[in-house]
Amino acid sequence: MTAFISWYILITLLGWLTFPLAYRLFPSLADRGYALSRAFGLMLWGYVFWLFANFGIAQNDMGGLLLGLMVVGGLSAWMFINRRSEIGNWIGENRRLIITTELLFLIAFGLFAFFRAANPEIVGTEKPMELMFINGIINSPAFPPRDLWLSGYSISYYYFGYVMTAMLAKFTGVPATMAFNLMLSLIFGLSAVGAYGVLYNLLAARQTPDLEGRSSIVTSLLAPLFLLIISNAEGFLEVLHARGWLWRDGQNFWTWLNIPELRDAPPQTAQWIPDRYWWWWRASRVVQDYDLLNNPLEAIDEFPAFSFLLGDLHPHVLAIPFFLLAIAFALNLFLGGFRGKIDLYVGQLHISNTGFLLAAFMLGGMAFLNTWDILPVAALVVFSYVLVRVREAGWGRERIEDAALFGVPLVAAAYILYLPFFIGFDSQAGGIVPNFMYVTRGAHLWVMWGVLFIPIFALIVHLMRERTPANWHSGWLTALGIVTLLLAMMLAIGILAYRLRPEDILPVLERQQRDANAFLADSMLRRLAHIGSLITLLALLIPALSFIFARRSSSGEEPVFDAQPTSFILLFVALGTLLILGPDFLYLQDNFGYRINTIFKFYYQAWIFLSLASAYGTAVLLKNLRGAANSVFNVIFVVVLIVGLTYPVLGFYTKANQFKPPFGFTLDDFDRVQRENPGEAAAIRFLQSAPDGNIIEATGNPYSAVGRISIYSGLPTILGWGNHEGQWRSSDFQGLLNQRRQDIEILYSTPDWQTAQALLDQYNVRYVVVGNLERSSYRVNEEKFTIFLSPVFQQGTITIYEVP
Repeated sequence: MTAFISWYILITLLGWLTFPLAYRLFPSLADRGYALSRAFGLMLWGYVFWLFANFGIAQNDMGGLLLGLMVVGGLSAWMFINRRSEIGNWIGENRRLIITTELLFLIAFGLFAFFRAANPEIVGTEKPMELMFINGIINSPAFPPRDLWLSGYSISYYYFGYVMTAMLAKFTGVPATMAFNLMLSLIFGLSAVGAYGVLYNLLAARQTPDLEGRSSIVTSLLAPLFLLIISNAEGFLEVLHARGWLWRDGQNFWTWLNIPELRDAPPQTAQWIPDRYWWWWRASRVVQDYDLLNNPLEAIDEFPAFSFLLGDLHPHVLAIPFFLLAIAFALNLFLGGFRGKIDLYVGQLHISNTGFLLAAFMLGGMAFLNTWDILPVAALVVFSYVLVRVREAGWGRERIEDAALFGVPLVAAAYILYLPFFIGFDSQAGGIVPNFMYVTRGAHLWVMWGVLFIPIFALIVHLMRERTPANWHSGWLTALGIVTLLLAMMLAIGILAYRLRPEDILPVLERQQRDANAFLADSMLRRLAHIGSLITLLALLIPALSFIFARRSSSGEEPVFDAQPTSFILLFVALGTLLILGPDFLYLQDNFGYRINTIFKFYYQAWIFLSLASAYGTAVLLKNLRGAANSVFNVIFVVVLIVGLTYPVLGFYTKANQFKPPFGFTLDDFDRVQRENPGEAAAIRFLQSAPDGNIIEATGNPYSAVGRISIYSGLPTILGWGNHEGQWRSSDFQGLLNQRRQDIEILYSTPDWQTAQALLDQYNVRYVVVGNLERSSYRVNEEKFTIFLSPVFQQGTITIYEVP
């Protein structure tokens, strides 16, 4: 409880400390950036501390943290002094908004911390990896922070979120095993108020009496509901299946739907809550890919409610509140903020120096948080800038020039601001790969996205009924042009690869038992068979683009397109739709070998955009529809809530052990370690207080106990999860990783001390760990250690030897 209170007080004070700066930077937002001031302050503080630590200006200690905080405080104090009375008046006039925002944050942060306290285990999936990053940063003598699973190397990953976690842990004196769960809870709270603030500002910008004041303050709660809690329809289908509904022997709805587990026979006794082990996992694997021989491959289609239920503190989760902050920046720009001009050698930018610098800060920060997010965030910011230019000068080819003139220097500036990260970042990710075989089925698309599609379609119908100006010719032409371009790129890249690198393509054709012509023909036939998904996405994309491309009014005085927030939301719809559509044609090459990771990252970003669009559409329709239309939409909204809330209600209840944890409530995973393996827990405690140095322990397969001592002690090991290290670094590292695997086995198993000593010297090892995992992984010859090294710790079956 003390740790939770300390984090709450710290992040709240940080938000108030940063608010004068946010107030100055976001003048076009009704809340002046208040709802996002915590996230803004944390990001700014993290950037200053990280930058100072990388350049040796600050140390990775309390003094360095205080120095970074002083810089943020100094900037904000300067803004407050210049606008003291103005800020005071705003606070007095917006007390209801402030109280609602504060209550929402406290409730979201507190309730999620309570949920994590019921299942605080940092085991399974990639949680150990994430804890390793946090502990590695906390215990790094200097920056860039060291990689605990590859001694001698720094982290090669997008780790900004872990820097922030380590900062908060170090500042409050909380261990990493507790900071993990507190940060997950904090991200949930920051995302809740961030989404709330975005929708509040959108509704306030409508400038209609029915959505002002108390109404918009309450209605804006739809945003965190749709973003963080409402889920895809798989959870609802789980209940139907557990009840035995829609099932009959032979062909039935479930075999047609073809989602694993659900196509199996239902339980003999009807249930309301599925009892299959980890039944809630299937919701993140709805989209099913099959090659041309019908061999199955799963895609990852996570959404926020699943991520928070699972409890992985992965970059795509850590980035959510800062993604919302970038959206707020784009909205402020769209609504007329950051006015000014910058003269470049090749043209003129219609944005202030402050706006351009803040845009670069946001864009680079998103790359550092979750590199995949740079594409949608850059697109949103650049298109928002373009729409401002449209409002000023109308549509024309000049807008393409505006996009390029703004986008290119923006990316360059973002790169410069985060140069230490980009220099040290390495990855196996390759170029763009054509996707011929794998197309999302329409049924799976609707299971995944139906709860968000329905309110958006309702909003589009409402806009059409209201005769909202639209340029349907341009909308149709652009949407079909995008699909044609994606198809042409897929074919061109595939044909080019077949001509230039047949050695890469021929094995694929052999596995599919087809020649090139048959492979292409069968792939196209599959697209026709699954055309429903493309039709659905075009039904969203065409109207969204048509409303955005509205022409000038007949009088020719002003463009029809204006700063109404509906136009901004339609940009969300267009971007979200394209993120779903893109992986059906192309994906980013990585060591997975198919589109699993591209689906994962793009769908997650699309959920953020489309959930906010759904929340906005629902808020507008609930307030504006009358008569029969209002009644129909109320029924639709209730159905969406029932379908969308089934998964989180039952899933969180199941995952939290019905909120009856067998060992009591705690936020510290180390309690579990001490309970399950007291000897290793004591060894870890010893190493946490021992002098710094490299350790050697067993390596092996990922998603296992491998690397457990380095994870919890904060000391680097020769090699942890080698598979993941290979994902994070270029293919040139494969030889090094394989050599380290061999050397670790030799070091443990050889009876020759000279051989072992040479390897200990080569890797600068200070501590040799010999426990049950090492003995089960290798034929450990421990005699050489007992003769030539001193055992500095021994308890139970684990011994730690120190190398002189």
